[in-house]
Amino acid sequence: MDKDFLYNKIANGIAGQIRSGVLKPGDRLPSVRMLCREHSIGMNTAKRVFMELEAQSLIDSKPQSGYFVRSRFYGKLPLPEVSRPVAAVKENEPSELLSKVYANMGRKDLILLSIAAPDGALLPLAKLKKEIARANTLLTGGGTPYESVQGNLNLRRMVAVRSLSWGGNLRENEIITTAGGMQAISFCLMALSKPGDTIAIESPCYPGILQLVVSLGLKVLELPTHPVSGIEIEDLKKAIPMIDLCLLIPNFNTPLGSCMPDENKKEVVALLANHKIPLIEDDVYGDIYFGTQRPKCCKSFDLDGNVIWCSSVSKTLSPGYRVGWIAPGKYKDQIMKMKLVHAISSTTIVQEAVANFVKTGKYESHLRQFRRRLENNCQQYMLAITEYFPKGTKTTRPQGGLSIWIEFNKDIDTVKLYDLAIKHGISIAPGRMFTLQEQFNNCLRLCIGLPWSDELSGKLKQIGKLAGTNYVKITA
Repeated sequence: MDKDFLYNKIANGIAGQIRSGVLKPGDRLPSVRMLCREHSIGMNTAKRVFMELEAQSLIDSKPQSGYFVRSRFYGKLPLPEVSRPVAAVKENEPSELLSKVYANMGRKDLILLSIAAPDGALLPLAKLKKEIARANTLLTGGGTPYESVQGNLNLRRMVAVRSLSWGGNLRENEIITTAGGMQAISFCLMALSKPGDTIAIESPCYPGILQLVVSLGLKVLELPTHPVSGIEIEDLKKAIPMIDLCLLIPNFNTPLGSCMPDENKKEVVALLANHKIPLIEDDVYGDIYFGTQRPKCCKSFDLDGNVIWCSSVSKTLSPGYRVGWIAPGKYKDQIMKMKLVHAISSTTIVQEAVANFVKTGKYESHLRQFRRRLENNCQQYMLAITEYFPKGTKTTRPQGGLSIWIEFNKDIDTVKLYDLAIKHGISIAPGRMFTLQEQFNNCLRLCIGLPWSDELSGKLKQIGKLAGTNYVKITA
């Protein structure tokens, strides 16, 4: 029997027992070894069973204890299909749509489900304000002089300390600070590529990355991507002869929210290193996990400096502070040169404030509360989608991050749905934004970073109602 079919069959059987009430909240599941014996399967297949059940938010893993049925689980909607982008296709950036959706940023008259960023109500604004004032007092000249090109020393130390949680073991001199995550990725791309090079990315992919690579004259190869486990490894192997570099968001990427298993990360890192293809890893969502443990990064398995790890606090603490960083590996000199040419220095005062916020333990305390609220949001969204959205709707089961990906029936056009929703004070992100190909026209991304409320529930109900009308049907 095919291994993929077998692990799905076992996972579906356990999922059915949970949903039917045979297995109750809090019940302990068989161990990995017991599952192997009961079904005559290998360890890897058994682990994939539990990974699938976790991805469906049906179970939790507890270190040293095993797997348990969750006290609450999401609806019964099926997962979206694995994406199947075309390998060789003329690129078509949806520029007009992107401009229209991003023009909504900052608008107070809309419910912004289209922008993957945390709402201010979920952030420690008063504490951050105090840290800014403190940094202004402590820094020489109130933070007005230039710092070294490499960036704020305190921030680099704190990033290095926190890297221990995912096996990075970085040192402060291995980190370069930037003005946010997108600037980090921009420096990496400019340093490691030239116009005409081909870059492999996930599909669907964050629109900001797509816009950036197109602006730099790069060709894009979109990789088939699973809504739970990320890129399909076999497809990456086939793409190797065609690509010059690779950019991935392995942990809770947007828009799918998928998280690559550790064994996949390790395999991807080794594969690209063997072919001398740089891997840019965007880990901006890595700290927003709903389980008990932060996922490892591709950088965790980097043996020769071929992985360039990028992150920021834009999705966890303050989008507007624009504080990010890079662990450039063996490409440090090239990337430092890019920062010198394009930025000279970073914004000292906000980087010092963020560093102190981390150092005093306030960041970790904030993250614990932040993750709980986002997980609760995610559950509430799922229940609302299950109740209000049209028959045939499929949705991801994110285990972290800020996004839920919705796949409607093929006859629903989410660009038309966007136009209708705007008239009702709701901004959504149509799926066509997340690709350079003609695909995902029946999909959309919703941000879960807003505080849950009756109003928000009502807006989700409105989206579901609009999606069921003839006004959003795709016409021949």
